[in-house]
Parts: sequence; C-alpha cells; structure tokens
Amino acid sequence: MTDMITADLVDLELDLSAETKEAAARSLAERMVALGRVSDLAGFLGDVAAREAQMPTGLDGGIGIPHCRSAHVTEPTLAFGRSARGIDFGAPDGPADLIFLIAAPAGADDAHLTILSSLARQLMDAEFTDALRSVSDPASAAALINGDEPAPDAGQPSREEATEGAPEGAPAFRIVAVTSCPTGIAHTYMAAEALENAAREAGVELVVETQGSAGFTRLDPAVVAAADAVVFAHDVPVRDKERFAGKPTVDVGVKAGINRPAALIAEAREKAARGEVTVDAKSPSPVDGAGESGDGYGTKLRKWLMSGVSYMVPFVAAGGLLIALGFAIGGWKIDKAPSVAEHFIWTDHTSWAALLFQIGGLAFAFLVPVLAGYIAYGMADRPGLVPGFVGGSVAVTINAGFLGGLAAGLIAGAVVLGIQRVRIPTVLRGIMPVVVIPLISSAVVGFLMFLVVGKPIASLQRALTDWLEGLSGANAIILGVILGLMMCFDLGGPLNKVAYAFAVGGLAHPTDGSLKVMAAAMAAGMVPPLAMALATTVRGRLFTKTERENGKAAWFLGASFITEGAIPFAAADPLRVIPASMAGGAVTGALSMAFGCTLRAPHGGVFVVPLIGQPLLYLVAITAGVCVSTAVVVVLKGARKTTPSGSGTETGAETGAAAEAADTKRVPTAA
Repeated sequence: MTDMITADLVDLELDLSAETKEAAARSLAERMVALGRVSDLAGFLGDVAAREAQMPTGLDGGIGIPHCRSAHVTEPTLAFGRSARGIDFGAPDGPADLIFLIAAPAGADDAHLTILSSLARQLMDAEFTDALRSVSDPASAAALINGDEPAPDAGQPSREEATEGAPEGAPAFRIVAVTSCPTGIAHTYMAAEALENAAREAGVELVVETQGSAGFTRLDPAVVAAADAVVFAHDVPVRDKERFAGKPTVDVGVKAGINRPAALIAEAREKAARGEVTVDAKSPSPVDGAGESGDGYGTKLRKWLMSGVSYMVPFVAAGGLLIALGFAIGGWKIDKAPSVAEHFIWTDHTSWAALLFQIGGLAFAFLVPVLAGYIAYGMADRPGLVPGFVGGSVAVTINAGFLGGLAAGLIAGAVVLGIQRVRIPTVLRGIMPVVVIPLISSAVVGFLMFLVVGKPIASLQRALTDWLEGLSGANAIILGVILGLMMCFDLGGPLNKVAYAFAVGGLAHPTDGSLKVMAAAMAAGMVPPLAMALATTVRGRLFTKTERENGKAAWFLGASFITEGAIPFAAADPLRVIPASMAGGAVTGALSMAFGCTLRAPHGGVFVVPLIGQPLLYLVAITAGVCVSTAVVVVLKGARKTTPSGSGTETGAETGAAAEAADTKRVPTAA
C-alpha cells in the first residue's frame, strides 16, 4: 500500500479546514489533485456524493469512509484525515474522528482493490484505530496505515481458542456468509471482518464470501452443504443466490453486518434451532427493496418504484427515439404505413422510416410490462419477474396504462412475498421457484388485474388522460411549474425520475395534453446544465478552474437533455445551485405549457426540435429558464463574497481570486 498513501495525503488537523462531510471530502480530495492522483476535482466529488447518497458511509466507532470508483481517479489512492471535533457521516453512534477517503479508478486492477479491501478489514481492529488516534505526525500515520509501523497485537483469539469452551465432542455450529456493497471496496470487507470476529468470540465456524470489486471466489459447495445457516449482509444482489436454497437465512443490509454482527449470528442460530428455512434463498427483504432493515415503508416503496423506472428508461429512450426518427424521415403519417414485414422497398426512404417507426413501437410496447416486472423484481427478486410482466401486459390489454403498470408490479411483488412465507414440504422446495411460484402468482395477479383492480385503474387512467387533454390556461401553467420543479430538484434523482416517468407514460397513448407534458418535462430537464454552462462563461471568476472546465461539457449535456450534467456543480455548492436550477426549471415548464408546445419523442434535447410543436417558442421557453437560473446562481454566489469571514456559510467552492489561488497554489501541508 506504500504507493497509495503518503504523508502528503494525511491531514491530522482536518477540523481546521472542514466541518461537514462534503468539506472533509473536498479537503482530502484536493490533496489527491495536488499529487496528480485525481484529474477532475468537481467530477470526482460528484462521484463521491453520488456514492454517499446511496448509503451513509459513517460507521460505529468514529469512522467515516467516503469512497467511490471514478473515471477521474488516475491511480488507487487513500487519504486520511483526523478531526478532533468529529464530522457527521451518518453513523448511529455520532460523528467520525477518523476519515478515510478511498479513491479507485473505474478500471482498477484486482491487486490494488485487494489492498484497499485489506484496509477496510483493518478498520474493524480497535488496536489499529486507537493507534491512528494517538499518532503524532503524518509520516507515522502513513507508515501505520501502510503496515510499516504495526499496531499493537489485537489479541484476536484463534478459532481453536474461541471454541475451547464448547462441550467436548460437540460439533461446531457452521455459518456461511456473503457480504457485498455497491462499490465493493470498503463495506464489503469490513462486514466480513466484523462477522469473522464475532464468530470467533461466539465459538462459531464461519466462512465468508466477499463479492467485492476485486472479484470473488465462490464458496466450496461442500462448505455450503455443511452449513447450518446463512447470513447475507449485502446492498447489491447476491450472485448465484440459489446455492443457499433450503438454509435458515438472515438477510440484511451490509451496514448491519458491520454494526451488529453478533446479533446476526445469534439470529442465525435461533432460526436454525426453530427449523426455519427459506424456499429458494430469496428472503422477503431483497436488495432493491429493503436495504437496511430499519427502512420505513415509504423508503422501501420509493426503492421498488425506482427499480421499475430504472429498467424502463432504456426501452423508453430506444423506442421513443426510433419512433422520433421515423416521424422525422417519413412525416406525420408514417404511423399509417403498412407492416414492413409485408411491404418494404429498399430504395424508398418512406419504407426505412416505417421500419424505424415500427421497431420503435415494438420497443415502446414493453414500457408498462417492464415497469411492472421490475417493480416486482425489486420487491421479491427473480420470482417476481413472471407475475410482474404478466400483470403489466394485462394493464396494457385493458388500457390501464402507466398507473396499471405501477399497481401490477406492486401486486405481483406482494403476492410472491406472501407465497414465499408459506411453509411447504421439503420435497416441493426444488420446484417452487421454477413451477409453483410462477404458476400461482401469475394466476392470482392476472385475476386481480382483469377482474378486481384493473378496471378502476383503467377508469382513473382515462380520467387522467381526459384531464391532460383539457388542460388550458392557468391549470396547464401550474402543472408546468410543478414538473419543472420536480425535474430540477435532484438532477436525475428519484423525484426527477418520477416526473419523467409520468411524462413518458403519456406517450404510450399520446394525446395533445400528454405531448405537452412531455415537452415541458424535457425542456425543464435541459435547464440546469445549460444554466451552469452559461454561468461559468459569463461569471467565470465565481467558479473554480475545474468547474469552468465542467461548464464546457455542460453545454452539450444540457443540449442533449442530460440533467445529470449539473450534478458536479450541485455537489460542490448545493444551497445555491439547486434553488437556482429549480427557479429556471419552473419558468421553462410554465412557458412551455403556456405556449402549447408538444413533443412526440421522450428524449433527444435540441436534436429532436423538428418533432416539437411550436419549436421556436419551445426554444424561447428553454432560453428564459436558463437565463433565470444563471442570474439566480450568479447572484447567490456573488453574495457569498460579501459574507463576513468566519460566518460559517461557505460551502466549499472558492470564489474570485481565492478560486484561482486554490487551483494553482494549494499544496498539501504536513500537520
């Protein structure tokens, strides 16, 4: 690890430069930039913030481990900071005083990732963390982390010592475990270490399979077969989960494996003693649905819905753009063209337009079934796919549309989870996931969608369609404002996706009202990156050098309707960038609806202007919103320059001459 951390990457007085986790990450990241380990500060911090948004990286014991894999990292790097006051990283027991910023390249090799994972394991050693708290200079801290200065012996008992208290001749209780996290660098290995330590203390034989970024080695089938229980501590799907079928299983988020390993082992023993087993190793707390066991129902519901939307979007983009190309080449009557399977002329451009349109239509037809199928998958894993797709197809058949797909997915997931809770004879377990669950769940979901809930939802969908069709005047403008605010609030996050999914759902059965909604949503989504690009151009001194470089790319991203192009700016200065983006988005959404602009394509930005109704007014709406957002962010950032020193309102991005100095002169200093 000697090339991954040096004294220049250690700050033993981090509290002097950082009071928040964002500021701490920036301070440590700047040291990486100064050594050439990170090429783009804002881009890297955006990736760190995105990882932090998935799950807080604070751990019990005063540890914070912000980390990510990023294309802006040139080589695997570790920076360490120590804060006397402590910095809140979301740990249950309070602020962290030991902060490790772990940066891995997007294509990091296994050897380096293995080294980073070994550090994660070390963090579970109290002697190691105590030594870091008492070290007096950066060089010694770097040497301790590198292993050049070994920490005092932790005194961990051997497996033989741990099992000395067991009755003579009594077989040891055996557990197999799997740990994994979205990045696969830190939490995966820390959970494994915590479980192993707790197992030694409990006199339990435990073998862990770490499914991390450095790859993984599957547990020996004989070890799995001999296990008395299974523990899954994971935030991404367990690979080859069916290997553990028929075992008593504890299924939790990866942080539970770190924070309460002894309780998980005790729970596994209790389940084994009761003879409680799972049907197919897919318990009712799946990755996409539950995450941490403490998640409330609202949080779980949001994750389930986002699972469906995330899988639906590629079908929307591909199908919608193909349809748009068909219209652009063949004109508005291309939807009346005969099937290309029966009538296709190689030299006729209309035939090619019809081909694109019909392929796009087929792809777009999967929108509702895919949405329903993957909502059910988010709730119940793979057994939810079949009834989810069946329910989504029924929703299409009865014209229940987007709302029907949402309901079908939730119903399918709930039905499968209910079936999985039924205790069944051992002889039937092998056919449950292949025959019994798909058969029963599909029949139940089909019955409910056709005869019980489907018709009321179809009526609601028709009422919504009629309402959109009749929108005019103030009502249309208000809806445009709401769509604009939602599209710009979290810049590609859950609220943005909800607004986008609502707009796209109307394209399945387009009306004038639904086409206006689609136009307003896309226009508002283009505003944040375009506004940041314009702001860095007209008031570059308010932004860092890296942000000005990101501003150049934001022109293209905004023009292409990639709202995420504004994330690096929002991550560095959310209190100014997000309100400014929302203000411009609301203006654009309102103007688009007021002008009566329509859009038949679900994506494409300015490149699908020929498919927009009232294209000139549409561009006027976007321009107005961009100008508003630019003005607001410039005013807010400019006002910061007059803030009295020490007021605590700075958010991390330097301004004016300070920004230039930060870009050119900052170098790491030994504390």
